[in-house]
Amino acid sequence: MIDFGNFYKLIAQKRPTNDLSSWLEILPTQLANWKKQNLDSRFNHWVNSIAHLPEINQPIEVDLTNGVTVKTETPISVGAQQRIEKLLKNLIPWRKGPFDLHGVVIDSEWRSDLKWQRLLPYIDDLYGKTVLDVGCNSGYHLWRMVGAGARLAVGIDPMALFLCQFEMVRKLLGGDQRAHLLPLGIEALPKLNAFDVVFSMGVLYHRRSPLDHLYQLKDQLVSGGQLVLETLVIEGDLHQALLPQDRYAQMRNVYFIPSVPTMISWLERCGFKKR
Repeated sequence: MIDFGNFYKLIAQKRPTNDLSSWLEILPTQLANWKKQNLDSRFNHWVNSIAHLPEINQPIEVDLTNGVTVKTETPISVGAQQRIEKLLKNLIPWRKGPFDLHGVVIDSEWRSDLKWQRLLPYIDDLYGKTVLDVGCNSGYHLWRMVGAGARLAVGIDPMALFLCQFEMVRKLLGGDQRAHLLPLGIEALPKLNAFDVVFSMGVLYHRRSPLDHLYQLKDQLVSGGQLVLETLVIEGDLHQALLPQDRYAQMRNVYFIPSVPTMISWLERCGFKKR
């Protein structure tokens, strides 16, 4: 079973800034309720896949700066590699990636590495920072945030499959505790004002109320923190936004796609300021 005890210990440590300890008043109950609702055969199958990963009994080399890659000085056996590949396939589909895990490459549906490279020049220095990734999927970007120096990278996404994918990658990376994924939506978070940088990437256009989403993101930031918002936009003037009637770019549940001036006005309305 997936356990959140290490995360509880981390956030129980009160800090002058980035104090997440108040979250413990509701978080254990929220996660316990989530577990009760997700105890089904698929979830158990995914958790068992994590448990059956082969033990790597030699030092590992992890690269989170240029990608999400782990290997050993001496390549692991072909049998162990095949076993890892088979267990990773139990958790298909892998949408965010790619990952290179002991020579087994997850060729994900989306090239999240390319998105990260595009955004990196605009992101504050993450060294020693506490960061939040909303709608993190498999957690690919959490590991890249750690690779960029984040002290703690927290991802939230309510899908059970994504939690299991993240925990499988964590185990293959040697159990790194600098990143954690919680199976919650942004609406479940109290007003924490504890994250130096909050990421919302590919989420806003799936929200029925984009302004509510922006307010929720702001509630998680420390004073002077940075919001990294990546979303679809259209060409147009102020107050223009597209509301697709059906699918958009083959995606369901796409609601508002604003023009850049409209996006800026939304952010200003919610209290964000340009630096």
